[in-house]
Amino acid sequence: MDLEKQLKAIEALGDDHLGTSANTPLRPDAFELSDIEKIALIKKDVENIMHTLGLDLTDDSLMGTPSRVAKMYVEEIFSGLHPDNKPNASTFKNKYKYGEMLVEKNISLYSTCEHHLLPIVGKAHIAYISSGTVVGLSKMNRIVDYFAKRPQVQERLTMQIVNELQKVLNTKDVACVIDAKHLCVNSRGIRDIDSSTLTSEFSGKFKNSEIRREFLDYIKLNTEF
Repeated sequence: MDLEKQLKAIEALGDDHLGTSANTPLRPDAFELSDIEKIALIKKDVENIMHTLGLDLTDDSLMGTPSRVAKMYVEEIFSGLHPDNKPNASTFKNKYKYGEMLVEKNISLYSTCEHHLLPIVGKAHIAYISSGTVVGLSKMNRIVDYFAKRPQVQERLTMQIVNELQKVLNTKDVACVIDAKHLCVNSRGIRDIDSSTLTSEFSGKFKNSEIRREFLDYIKLNTEF
């Protein structure tokens, strides 16, 4: 197969948003290199990309770009790949005996499409019903941020958030809805700037249509202050 056909086949696969599993695909040796070693290697790769594109890396505006991109990849937008960066989600006993759902809505979400390495920007909405344990509100935001900071597929991200909260809270009663724009759709390809992607994961009691509807109604409430 020639290069042009290979590129078309890869492009078609990427647009189908296929995912291999609920786990981010990582090699067994993913964390053998230190962050500094990864930054040094990625810097060289970015330099090669920019050079191939014909850019003048001696220009004052461009000479620092490879270092900035490499550092950003490792320490910022892909920092969620490393398990050492996983937030410590402290839990507490539900002393209030609060038995209704708790909803954290409009959590800002910034991720990266794993097919084109372009941004995914949107909102996550999370809910759970306590089985005797509660978690600090900010920890829910941090869990979203941790799993978002890696090359992602939105379906997988939604599932990972729910799976993690189930483990932390020791309950199946967790739900997540994500509404996000994918710049691989908005800024390239079809260039549809108005469309967004909705994904959801409902588990435990949230599979009940009435409870699920209550959660979705909470999301629609105007809570701007």
